[in-house]
Amino acid sequence: TPKGVEDVSRILVCAHWDSRPWADNDADSTNWRKPVVAANDGASGVAVMLELARLVSQSDSVGIGIDFICFDAEDWGVPQWSDADDSGDSWALGAQHWASNPHIKNYCARYGVLLDMVGGSGSKFFREGMSLHYAPEIVEKVWNAARVVGYSSVFPNSQGGMVTDDHIPVNEKLGIPTIDIIPYYESCPQSSFGPTWHTINDTMENIDRNTLKAVGQTMIQ
Repeated sequence: TPKGVEDVSRILVCAHWDSRPWADNDADSTNWRKPVVAANDGASGVAVMLELARLVSQSDSVGIGIDFICFDAEDWGVPQWSDADDSGDSWALGAQHWASNPHIKNYCARYGVLLDMVGGSGSKFFREGMSLHYAPEIVEKVWNAARVVGYSSVFPNSQGGMVTDDHIPVNEKLGIPTIDIIPYYESCPQSSFGPTWHTINDTMENIDRNTLKAVGQTMIQ
C-alpha cells in the first residue's frame, strides 16, 4: 500500500512497554535518579493489549486484521534534573524508529489507537489535542464506543492537553490516523498525568481494575 493510503483491512493497537529510568517528577528529590516501576506508565497499556489479544483470539467474527505493537524507549526523554536541551525528540524513540522502518515495507492501516497510562486510580480520558488534530474521526469513534458501553464519565466529551507521545510519529511519518488514550487530571498539582506520573509511586497499589475495564471494554466495543 502506498504511503498515506489506508489499508481498510487492518487496524493498529499500540502501547509502550519500557519504563522510565528516572523518577524525576517525584516530590522527594532523593528519588529523582531512581527507576520508575511503571505499573501504569507502560505496563497498563500492554496489559489491556494482552487482554484484547486474548479475547480476539477466541472470536471468529472479527472481520479485520489487528496489529499489536509494543514500542520501546518511549520514556527515555531528557529528565527534568538534566541541563540538556529537550526539543521533544528524546521521547518516543521506538515509535520514531518503527514509523521510519516499519516491520512491513510501506505498512499502513485504517487507523491506530495508542494506549498510555490506562490503569491509574481516578483516571479520566479527555480527548487529547494532537489526536483531535490528526484523527478527529477516530476520536469520535472511540469516545462514542465508550458512551455505548456506559463509560461516558471515564471518557468525558471535552478536550484535554496536547501530548508528545508515540502516536505523533505514526501520524507524521506513516500517515496512519492514530489517537492517544491518555489520562488528563484537571486539578492534580503534581502533574496533569496524575499523582504517580514519573514517581516511585507508580506501583500496582495505585492501579484500578475499574479503569482498566473501562478502557478495555471501550476498545472491544
